Order: sequence, then structure tokens, then C-alpha cells
Amino acid sequence: MRGNDIAQLRVFLAVLDHGGFRRAAPHLGMTPSAVSQSIRTLEERLGQRLLNRTTRSIAPTEAGQQLRNRITPALAEIAAAEDELLAISDRVTGRVRITAPRVGAEHVLAPRLASFHAAYPGVKVEIVVSETLDDAVAGGFDAGLRLGDSLGLGMRAVPVGGPARMVVVAAPAYLAQRGLPETPEALCQHSCLNFPRPSTGVPWLWEFEQNGQCLQVFVDGPLISTDACVLLRAAIEGAGIAFLFEQDAASSIASGRLQALLTDWTPRFPGFHLYYAGTRLVTPALRAFIDHLTKRRTP
Repeated sequence: MRGNDIAQLRVFLAVLDHGGFRRAAPHLGMTPSAVSQSIRTLEERLGQRLLNRTTRSIAPTEAGQQLRNRITPALAEIAAAEDELLAISDRVTGRVRITAPRVGAEHVLAPRLASFHAAYPGVKVEIVVSETLDDAVAGGFDAGLRLGDSLGLGMRAVPVGGPARMVVVAAPAYLAQRGLPETPEALCQHSCLNFPRPSTGVPWLWEFEQNGQCLQVFVDGPLISTDACVLLRAAIEGAGIAFLFEQDAASSIASGRLQALLTDWTPRFPGFHLYYAGTRLVTPALRAFIDHLTKRRTP
């Protein structure tokens, strides 16, 4: 098989993965007309119509689906072999676009960027911080960072940040005035500082767990904010009780500006995962980024 034949097969898969010639073209670095010509040449070479085309959609014919099923794992193996050689030869180049919430970008991705750039100076990383649970693929991203490992159809996820934990915190001055909540339910009698749900704007229910018992508590208070830094500062100033990621509150707890509460009710849970489309060929740049994030850090 000639190299151009393999290139045509890759174009064929890209058209199906992205849903059309025009959508596939930017990912292939080709014009839509060049993509169309490549598919036409492939169909002529194989003597089969591979795609059913309409003005609104493209779908594989029976022969096209058969070809897709056979070549997808083969081309994935070729790509994996190329990735290994590129990594060994230190010639990985390209761009990786990631969508991530602020806490994940700050505490999971940012600490690894300097070492990643040192290992792969030819790769540019673009991180778009967003608290909404956007579809990474639909948004044109190579991967997304999310809590947990629940996946959409055709997606893969790898753990990259270790277990996470939320902590209930308040300033000593607030607690001296209002008292300590002894149970999660007691939070209903306190001024609480909360996040809104990204999709609806409705405040989050605070979730707790102890010895297999799970509770969801509705809290109320003077402040709702999408920014953890705002909630943190308000808690330090005595405005109320906040429920924050441990990484965000750790230094304030250590300094005594905040006190951790209900620690027996806030166990660790599965942390951040990097997820990406399992149906696409993973680029060398994305593969290098995934491998770097999942590699155990040395002290």
C-alpha cells in the first residue's frame, strides 16, 4: 500500500468522525474540495461507493461501514507506532486545546506545564477555563478536564489529579459569634456562601457522606458566586460558611484564618479525569500531554 493510499483512508475516517467534508477539512489541514477529491479517488480505487451524501449529512454505505470497521484499529496502531517514534526522537509538535474548570486548571494542569514544555518544547498548550460542562469535542477541543470518570458515548477518560476533597470552612470570628455546626443538617441555621449550578444558576446542594450514609443539604446565605476566590475571601472576612475544594482553602486553614468543620463528613472522592474522543486518532501532541499528566511525579 502506498503512502497516499493510507492518507486517503485517514481522510475517509475524518469525514465520518466530523460529519462532513467541510468540518473535517480544518482538522486535516486541507480544503473541502481537496477532501472531496480524496474521497472520490478512494472510491474509484476500491470500485465502491463509500459514502451516502445529502445536503445535510453524510453516512457510510454498507461497504463504507465495513471499511471503517476494518481500518479504524489498523490506523490507530499506525498512529500509536508513529507517536512512539516521535516521542523517542523528541520531535513532537503541534497544539493541544483543553477545556477545564478553574480549580482543575490551577491545581492539576498548571503545575505540570513547565515540565511538559521542557520535555516537549514544540507543543503549545491552550487551556480555556470554563465552569460549564461543555462538550469538549463539539467545542473544538482535543480534551476536557472534569471531575469523575462518567463518560459520554465514544469517550475515554484517564485519571490525572488523584483523589479530591471538599472542605467546610469558616473564620474563627464567625464561629465565635454563631457557634459550631455539629452536623450537616445544622448548616441550615447558618449563613452559607455557595456556588450556583453552571447550567441553571440554582445554588448547589451540599453533599456529605459518613459510614455509607449520604446527605444532601440545602443551605442559604448572603452570597452566591461562580468564583471560589470570592467565596474564600468572604469566608475569611467572617461573612459565613463556605464549601470549597481543599486545595483552595488549605493555606488559609494552615494559617488559622479559617477552621475546617465537619471533617468526618467530607471524605475524598475520585478527582479530575482528562477525557477525549476514543473514536478519533489521538495526535502525537495530545498523546504526549496525556502521558505526561499520568506519569507519577517525583518529589
